[in-house]
Amino acid sequence: MNSLEQPMVKTGFKLACATLIATLIVSLGVIGTVMAQTPATVPAPASKAADPARILVKVDGATITEADLALAAEDLGGGPEAQNREALIGYMIDLRMGAKAALDNKAGDSEDFKRRMAHQRDKLLLEDYLATEAHKAVNPAAIAKLYDETIKSLPPEQEVRARHILVETEDQAKAVLERLNKGEDFAKLSAELSKDPGSGPQGGDLGWFTKERMVPEFAEAAFKLEPGKLSVPVKTQFGWHVLKVEEKRAHQPPKLEDVRDQIAQYLERKAQQDIILGLRAKAKIERLDQPAAEKEAPKKP
Repeated sequence: MNSLEQPMVKTGFKLACATLIATLIVSLGVIGTVMAQTPATVPAPASKAADPARILVKVDGATITEADLALAAEDLGGGPEAQNREALIGYMIDLRMGAKAALDNKAGDSEDFKRRMAHQRDKLLLEDYLATEAHKAVNPAAIAKLYDETIKSLPPEQEVRARHILVETEDQAKAVLERLNKGEDFAKLSAELSKDPGSGPQGGDLGWFTKERMVPEFAEAAFKLEPGKLSVPVKTQFGWHVLKVEEKRAHQPPKLEDVRDQIAQYLERKAQQDIILGLRAKAKIERLDQPAAEKEAPKKP
């Protein structure tokens, strides 16, 4: 990223993807902590080749299988690759031994433990239900439909391809402009004089960009110029610039294949939201922690 680009702004097709996805998700609200913690998809099996039921270890008679190892990988935030496999097996051995010791000590008999077990069961049931049902909403036709609708709704936007030479003072910028007006090559002068370490060696070429990608003063000057024209010196927080616009064109939206995964994730999250809202609409929810709403006083005739 060159020094002129606004902080935290994505470049190239990633910017276009970000614009598209931002448009897609603008209507999504937050459905509480449960939704925030619910995975968008069902976790993939540890390995397609491994038999989930294959027993790897026995600990005092209790088995540890490939499926257990996949769950351990989820717990520890890693996959069951060879370099992690021994750590996962060690984790599961400790888990089996510790669980047995806790049961022997009747740790599972307390009301607090039963309450936490019930909570974890509800959470897992919800996660599995949401993932399974929401997955049904994601298909090629739905993805293509949402993509087409979103692309049609995006406002037309222009982008330019420009070069610049960055120097420290206005006098230096004026001197650069004078040399350019006398016919010196822009790319060679940029390589010689520009303080921008990103674009300077590339002849000052900044590539294609939309207006919001650049700092305001620079963007304003660039989008006013006609192709082939030079700007007067422009001051920004980085120094003084002399610009040359090479080309202008209509901004190209991302291709479907470039954003297919993001759209699928949006559709899945949206389906999860709709499921939760539907369940809430049907449920009888009584808030006993809040005072009952006062009955509206009858209106006087």
